[in-house]
Formats: sequence, C-alpha cells, structure tokens
Amino acid sequence: MTSLFITIVNMSITASYVALAVMLTRLLLKRAPKIFSYILWLAVAVRMVIPNSFTSGFSLLAFVQPQGKSGTNVMEYIPSDVEMLKNPVLDIGINRLVALPSATSGSSVNPMQVIMAVICLIWLTGAAVLLLYSIIMYMKCWAKLRTATLVKGTIFETDQISTPVVFGFLRPRIYIPIGISKQELPFIIEHELTHIRRRDHLIKPFAFLLLIIHWFNPVMWLSYRLMNKDMEMSCDERVVRSMGEGTKGSYATTLLSLAVSRGRLKVAGPLAFGESDVKARIKNIVAYRKPSSRVVAISVLVFAALITGFTANPKPFEQSPFPSQSAGDDSDLIYDLGKLMDNKTQYVGNASKVGGLISALPKPAGLVGKGMELQTKTQPYGVTIVYKIDDEAKKPFADLDIFYKNSIVLLSLVDNVDLITYKVDHTINRTTRSSMSVKMSRAEADQLLGEDVRHFATDEQSVRELIDRVESMSINDLDKSQT
Repeated sequence: MTSLFITIVNMSITASYVALAVMLTRLLLKRAPKIFSYILWLAVAVRMVIPNSFTSGFSLLAFVQPQGKSGTNVMEYIPSDVEMLKNPVLDIGINRLVALPSATSGSSVNPMQVIMAVICLIWLTGAAVLLLYSIIMYMKCWAKLRTATLVKGTIFETDQISTPVVFGFLRPRIYIPIGISKQELPFIIEHELTHIRRRDHLIKPFAFLLLIIHWFNPVMWLSYRLMNKDMEMSCDERVVRSMGEGTKGSYATTLLSLAVSRGRLKVAGPLAFGESDVKARIKNIVAYRKPSSRVVAISVLVFAALITGFTANPKPFEQSPFPSQSAGDDSDLIYDLGKLMDNKTQYVGNASKVGGLISALPKPAGLVGKGMELQTKTQPYGVTIVYKIDDEAKKPFADLDIFYKNSIVLLSLVDNVDLITYKVDHTINRTTRSSMSVKMSRAEADQLLGEDVRHFATDEQSVRELIDRVESMSINDLDKSQT
C-alpha cells in the first residue's frame, strides 16, 4: 500500500505543475471559447491517474527535472524505495531537494518506514471519509428526487429542489423545481441537455473520484473548482450559440433567478443549473461572441499542442561534455574552484549539481566526455563518469593519476557518495570495443589523505588546500581496480 501511495504522490506533484500551467493558460487565453479551457483539464486528469508517459523535447514541463528517473516515462520525485534508503530526499523537480529523516546506524527500523506507514494510513482514512460522505449525499439527493413526477421524456418535476439538476449515471434525468416559468424553461432544458450530450454527468463524478484519491493536495481542490467553472461556462456558451445571441439577456436573467448556494463542499452529485460562480458566468454570457471559424481552428491547434506538451515528460538535460580544460603530463591540473563551490551538494542524486562538479574538473588529454550515471537506489551510492578515446586527438590518452585525484575532489564535495568510477570506452572497429575502468572508494580517499576528505569541503580555502595536496600526489603505483 505504501508503494501505491508513493506512486500517487509522484503523480500528484506532476499534476500540480500541469494544473498551475493550465491556470496560467486560462488567464492568457481567457478570450478563447471556454470549451478549450474545459478540455485542458484533461491533461491534469491524465497526470492524476497515469504514472507513465512518453518523453518529448516539446514537453512544457522541461523546467521540471526530478533526478530519480529524469528523462524516462516516469516522473519520480520520491523514490519508490524511499523506506530503504539511508539518506532519502524529496526532489520537487526544480533543482530543490528536501532532506527526509535518515536511517540510524544499528537501528532495526528505518524512520521512513514508520513515517510512510502513518502517512499512508492518514491518506486512506481521508479518502474513505470523503468517499463515504459523497455516497451519503448522493443517496440523500436520490431520496428527494425519487418522488418526482414525469413531465416529458427524461424531464421530471418535483417540489423537493429549488434549482434544476441532472441526476443519474447510466440514464441521466433532468429534474426541475415546481414553478419554473415558460420563459425560463427552454434555457434550463437546453442547458441540462447540453450537459448530458457532453457526458458531463459522468465527467464530474469521475473528476471528484480523482480528487478523493488526491485529497491531500490543495492544488487539486482548486483545479476541481476551476474545472467545474469552465464546464458550466462552456455549457452556457453552447446554449447561447444554439439559441441565438439575442437570447443572452433572458438567459442571464434565468441563471440569476435560479442561482443557488450548494454549500462549502461540492460533491460529485447532480449537475445544478446555478451551482458554480453565477456572477462570473453572467459576465461571460453577456460578453460572449460567437468565434469565427478561423479563431476556432487556431484555438484547436493551440490547445492540442498544449495538451500534448502537458502530458509529455521532458527529455533529460543534456550533460555538457564535462570540462573544457584539459590536463597533460607536463602541466598542472586546472580546477574551476568557484564552480566547485557553487555545486557542492549533500546528495549524489542531485544530477545537476554533480554534473556541475564534473564539468569543473580537468580531464586527461585525448578523451571526450560521454556522460554520467548515478547510483542512488542502493548502497554504495556511486557516480560513474564515462569518457571515450578521442581518435583525432594530437596527444594520446595515457595519464591515470588524474582520475584518482579528481575522485578525491568529488568525494569531498558530494557528501553521501561512496564510490567514484571512471570508465573509458574505445571502439576499435564496428564490432570490437574495449573499455577500462578506474575506481576509488571513500575509504581509499580517506586513507590517502589521513582524514575524512569531506572536511576539506567546509570553505573555499579548504578546497584549495585539498587541490594543492592532490596535485602533489603520485598514485599510479597504488593497487587500484582497473579492468
């Protein structure tokens, strides 16, 4: 159950980013027909219910890059195995990490296991309460409507309600209160029939079911309210377009006369004629102008692109080819000290910071950077830095010392990394490939320096001292792992 909750939280965070983007889009394109704003909420619903998606360079969530599974079909802000990690973090996807309680050495239970179990129980309780409340309210509404008198077709009349509603899932019916005037009735019937034709009587309860699952997220509550508003406004526009713009005044008057407050919590029950932001709806009706076919066509293209962009996962940031500076056998190593200090990080999972550190290190002449791999799932946590032989380089690759020295610097500046691996690939021909790897563990680095290398990361002067020490070392003769 905990793994399910983590999946829901990850979906909810992504859905929040999409919802905020939809809210901004609604403001920027407020003159567009409201049906398009209504359809945009589909992207939020997809993010709330489907954990996987395709990756695309067109993704409008390119600024969201959670490092757990960045560039994959999953947006993972909380690791699925967060209960088992020694130093778990919440990565909100915008280069911000939030530390979670760490495991205690010698303890039989990871604190995160207890915390996640409690949070999961609270989530289940809240969802159950909301679901039960919705069922009770729905049954109460049905009890009021079951005595209604048939007028015609699927239209019923009753004295138990004060505003017209659509009620029912498989066979939706229109219920109107007694006393509706002949002038108001055509607008009411057309409005409710429009809801039925568009399947709004199914969409609204489904949206509320998603809200129950994501009840802990306030952005989803706001999204649900705005979605209902767009649903009603787009329905109003459809009625005006169907009955003629000359009826706007009469339609607005009907809406105002039958407006009703439905309480603070709007459950996924019937669709009421005047249930959502009547003042804003009346303003929208009065200002409505039937859009030209050109405007509609452009709006369709724009909103289709937006939905695609909101539902696609971003491709990962391209890693730079590591350092631009090179080191040879006869020159000092060149470290970008300012860049090293700017990218110092506690967590190996922070890919942007780790990539920044790597780009501030010198590389041997004759190599070209290919990328990096981060091991954050299980200990030992590690960084693998991959190079390939530059066949066009004037000076062939020969120096291994630089790998060990750079490893010491990285181990000092990435607090929870345990192992640095350098991998060099060489393609001999199309079918033959050779590779070599150089590894250094934290224990080995501490032994070489005679103390915990992380002590050198306290300030710029200490890092400079560390660099001076590693530059003076010669460690080619040490017994390291090379394959």
